[in-house]
Amino acid sequence: MKKLITFITVLSLMSTLLVPHSVTAAGSFNYGEALQKSIIFYEMQRSGRLPENNRVNWRGDSGLNDGADAGLDLTGGWYDAGDNVKFNLPMAYTATMLAWSVYENRDAYKRSGQLGYILENIKWATDYFIKCHPSPNVYYYQVGDGHLDHAWWGPPEVMQMQRPSFKVTSDSPGSTVVAETAAALAAASIIFKETDPSYSATCLKHAQELFTFADTTRSDEGYKAANGFYTSHSGFYDELTWASAWLYLATKDSSYLDKARSYQSYWEKELGTNIIKYSWGHCWDNKLFGACLLLARETGDSVYKQVIENNLDWWTVGFNGGRVQYSPKGLAVLDMWGSLRYATTAAFLADVYADWSGCDSAKAKIYREFAKNQIDYALGSTGRSFVVGFGVNPPKYPHHRAAHGSWEAMMTTPSEHRHILYGALVGGPGANDAYTDSINDYQSNEVACDYNAGFVGILARMYDKYGGDPIPNFNAIEPVGEEFVIYGALNASGPTFTNMKVTLANMTGWPPRGSDTLSFRYFVDISEVVNAGYKASDITVSASASNGAKVSPKLIEWDASKNIYYVEVDFTGTYIYPGGINEYKRDVYFSINAPNGFSGLDNTNDFSFKGLDKASPQTGAKTEYIPIYDNGVKIYGMEPGEPAATPTKTVTPTPTPKETPTATPVDFVKGDLNGDKTFNSIDYAYLKMHLLGMNKLNEAQLLAADVDNNGQVDSIDYAIMKQVLLGIRKDF
Repeated sequence: MKKLITFITVLSLMSTLLVPHSVTAAGSFNYGEALQKSIIFYEMQRSGRLPENNRVNWRGDSGLNDGADAGLDLTGGWYDAGDNVKFNLPMAYTATMLAWSVYENRDAYKRSGQLGYILENIKWATDYFIKCHPSPNVYYYQVGDGHLDHAWWGPPEVMQMQRPSFKVTSDSPGSTVVAETAAALAAASIIFKETDPSYSATCLKHAQELFTFADTTRSDEGYKAANGFYTSHSGFYDELTWASAWLYLATKDSSYLDKARSYQSYWEKELGTNIIKYSWGHCWDNKLFGACLLLARETGDSVYKQVIENNLDWWTVGFNGGRVQYSPKGLAVLDMWGSLRYATTAAFLADVYADWSGCDSAKAKIYREFAKNQIDYALGSTGRSFVVGFGVNPPKYPHHRAAHGSWEAMMTTPSEHRHILYGALVGGPGANDAYTDSINDYQSNEVACDYNAGFVGILARMYDKYGGDPIPNFNAIEPVGEEFVIYGALNASGPTFTNMKVTLANMTGWPPRGSDTLSFRYFVDISEVVNAGYKASDITVSASASNGAKVSPKLIEWDASKNIYYVEVDFTGTYIYPGGINEYKRDVYFSINAPNGFSGLDNTNDFSFKGLDKASPQTGAKTEYIPIYDNGVKIYGMEPGEPAATPTKTVTPTPTPKETPTATPVDFVKGDLNGDKTFNSIDYAYLKMHLLGMNKLNEAQLLAADVDNNGQVDSIDYAIMKQVLLGIRKDF
């Protein structure tokens, strides 16, 4: 299975080096690639039991007990941002926006090959919303305590904190979040009608019930748990208008248009005026601008038209003497917190509205230019990308627990992120274009579901207009890095005893996972004891500190003919997981005691003592000679008798580009980079690491990697290796 995963891993990474990205001259960027990566981001945010077609190998099942406190299954949905809470208000807004994008540009998703992915991601959220709505006037709007969650910096797969469920009812309502969810499900009912009519009908039924619930209660009295994180500053009438618009589009029932008109007197006004508020942006909190855009197109009503145009004018040329602030390099900066999510969402609305026949042609030109300038800023028009894993100098340190992959629950460990959070739009720069790529800058460098919502929409439209090449078969399957480690050191010794300190560490990240069935074996050679006339049973083992482990009191036989035995240290019942400085590792001190009357104990010939003679007892030395087991199955290290890794052969130096080797060196196999005399996917992975600058090949490996014999090692060799692995060509 590990070989299969490795093979899939290296094949998937091939595309980043070889696929040409043809973009039309007017396009500026590869919008197809940006679109597909912005969509896969939502797969990295998934909570619950992941599907078999999961494209992210560093994410695993998580939050499997969500809803248990309420006696419900509330698994699924998306984690909100760089944290592990499920806040339904921004989640539902995100689902609505993604559905809106499909509603506007379904053909673009089809042509880019992304329709199946975007629909699957929307359904991941809407399935969860349906679970959250067990009866007409009950809705669970949040799972997880924001304060408890934010106090722990760890991956969701190994969360240990309580995850309470919070609901609103007719006695304690929450019209904002309920109406937003109604909008999400109504929009979903439209886009799934073509592919899954039954599911579409289910979504619509819940949308209508939720809308009625929100409209009849008209209160946020029960919406409390999200306060301070996602407080509804704009109230609930914008959500009711938004939901009405989507329900009208889903049903063509004019009563929903009547409902939308009935809310107009409650819409926010500009301070001290009777003008409907225009100086803000469409976002998780305020949906009035998007609602009015939809209603303007459907009805032609000048009220709706004026609201959306006032807002878009304020974002572009200015309105009523005011305009959104612009940075020196052209970013429209509404707010310092997540500036890019506001700008790219405004870009989506501007471009959608500009393409409506009811929009004045002069305004349409301005709105389209604004839209393209803002999305291009995000993609790198100023010299750097603000999208993880895309473009030139993209962010490497987003404020995101799962992508960072800390086993110590600390932002400083590891120093580099272990995973690439492809497609995530970071918060972005401030009004002076200043930006620092730092994990602890959650204002500029956090990511969130709602950040990507309008961003995906405008990317689909840019792809529709300018083209671009999505990467074939793109995924986020990574090479598996270091996960389980053993450190050992000689703590004390004498002629009658050996006292060892051994540390077992669980640093799993592909995906993170805990276990309460771990153990390790310390192998010894007792030849000196046997030669003196004693037996293995005469030797005793004692533990001065075991940290929850059971240490075998006697040596256990491995190969009696060679006098090889081992000490077993079994942590069964002790949960070890990558979730904190005291949670991911266990130190064990144990002594191997010589038989009574024997004083010639020798640890230097012990299999597991190799390389530990000079190790510091404080830190220990990493060793492969103390193997780790999970439920009795070896998962790390070597056992006595296992062959060591074959060293790389010394061969003639790599020839210059104009030279061709006249003879094949002895023991040389073309394509064999790890010295095992065969070519396989492991060698392919070695070359990938070299080409990405992560691990340079030596001279011998470079010669083996030059499979096209042109004296250079480059992506062409990588492509040929792929063809051989896939059977497209027989050999080199």
